Amino acid sequence: MGALKPWHIAVLVVVLILLFGAKRLPDAARSLGRSLRIIKAETKSLADDDRDLAGKADAQAGYQPYPPQQAAPPQQQPYQGTVQQPVVDPVQRVREN
Repeated sequence: MGALKPWHIAVLVVVLILLFGAKRLPDAARSLGRSLRIIKAETKSLADDDRDLAGKADAQAGYQPYPPQQAAPPQQQPYQGTVQQPVVDPVQRVREN
């Protein structure tokens, strides 16, 4: 019941010719073919980009960070009469506020 019979196709072709005209149908089919070709190329390039990103992520997965360095114990310096102010990074100061 749901199968397309040859007379269905014939009626469809006649309706399309009546609606669009015989001159415009080849142009419409050509532009539809170009559009489908462009869509196919773009989806293929997206899939290739995904594979490239996955390969790069796998390559970086083998890297391990350096172990944290342990700070040396602070050395006591004799008092010289002035108090040194600790050096504060201005960017860090802005982030704290």
